[in-house]
Amino acid sequence: MFCSTTLAERIERAEAGLIAAGADAARRRGREGFEIAVAGGAACFAGANSPFNKVVGLGFGGVPSDAELDMIEAAFGSRGCPTQVELAHLADPEIAAALTARGYQLVSFENVLGRPLADGLERVTPPGVDVRPGADEDFETWLDTVVEGFANPDTQGVASHEEFPRDVVAVATRDMVAAGATRYVATADGAVAGGASVRFAHGIAQLTGAATAPAHRRRGVQTALLAARLVDAAAAGCDIAVVTTAPGSKSQENVQRRGFDLLYTRAILVKPAAVQTV
Repeated sequence: MFCSTTLAERIERAEAGLIAAGADAARRRGREGFEIAVAGGAACFAGANSPFNKVVGLGFGGVPSDAELDMIEAAFGSRGCPTQVELAHLADPEIAAALTARGYQLVSFENVLGRPLADGLERVTPPGVDVRPGADEDFETWLDTVVEGFANPDTQGVASHEEFPRDVVAVATRDMVAAGATRYVATADGAVAGGASVRFAHGIAQLTGAATAPAHRRRGVQTALLAARLVDAAAAGCDIAVVTTAPGSKSQENVQRRGFDLLYTRAILVKPAAVQTV
């Protein structure tokens, strides 16, 4: 699948919308937060140590001015938070130059993969495995399963530059659901074996996480969860599904086996918060 700058812009705008919606959900819960629109993207804060604390979607709506970057860095810095920018390699190259000139450092990369959606997709049902939409009564079980997956990260490929405590992951996952993600529960022989979610936005199916309980791995649970989300995304009118993975990870390998192609890479650039003086 070929990724043009037009498609990359579409995906990045959906990503910015997702992160902003997550930050908004955190604020509605009473946590301090903000979403600042900037150069086609968004700078978001959802509370201390949240994975939603970043600038996303830049590079397709002009180059942010020094004044805009000053304001954003001050907003993060006043909360003791570094400014983290996730920048697509198909974005305007002037932005990377502007950021490095301001002291941003490259700390990591992440890959964005996608596949077209069309009629004819089929669910995959390994023996004993069933996938259904999440119900209110199984929310906490679903949440525990997903958080456990994050607590035992993929060890293949490039390690993440950041780690989050379980309680922070749990809060962020709740906010992801509040931001519009649809939950899926997988069972194996009747027991909850895995969980996943997807968000539909402007024809894009954003795969927003999946995990399998350790006792049920290697039974096809992940394959079943992925297939169910793709089928439902196509039925909802989405024309593309996208997922973000660590480079060279098992997650990347798994989705590529299911027809996903590497579309582009995001560079992760970070500027530490300025030391506050009294």
